[in-house]
Amino acid sequence: MSSSLVTVEIKVNGIIQPRTVEPRTTLVDFVRDHLGLTGTHVGCEHGTCGACSVLLEGEPVRSCCMFAVQADGMSVTTVEGLAPQRGRLSKIQDAFCEAHAMQCGYCTPGMLVACHALVAETPHPNEAQIRDAIGGNLCRCTGYQQIVDAVLLATQPGYRVKDEPAPMPHAGHTEIPGASNG
Repeated sequence: MSSSLVTVEIKVNGIIQPRTVEPRTTLVDFVRDHLGLTGTHVGCEHGTCGACSVLLEGEPVRSCCMFAVQADGMSVTTVEGLAPQRGRLSKIQDAFCEAHAMQCGYCTPGMLVACHALVAETPHPNEAQIRDAIGGNLCRCTGYQQIVDAVLLATQPGYRVKDEPAPMPHAGHTEIPGASNG
């Protein structure tokens, strides 16, 4: 049986990606197979594990449960698009490393997507809000506490990504070596 092909234009990580796909192509297959963005993982293929989560118009969705044609004309952010620039980590990505919030790494992209969506809406979430936000994502390694700890760490006032330059001092502010200089 032959299916007709359709052209879609989906903005992925800020770049419009026109492609010709079969109507049955899932969004996860679109980003992985058509764009080579393999950070989004295929897990259960039923929408229950969260490994395939991406942001669609800023909201987390299970990309295995929707077709690429449904995202035509929309904006998608994959785990690769969460970082502020290539070669840099977002605060949450950095805090995941610092808090040991990943072990095997399979759930990590979906967890990062869920956490970024939460922090975009609630910049300083509490533990209950974090647990609620990641509640639809399955992790078999961490026990979730390190993930919660990572988000709490990343959202602390003054938290900076490791190796990120310190902010410039205010005019008239004297830096004292060895002091907190806050």
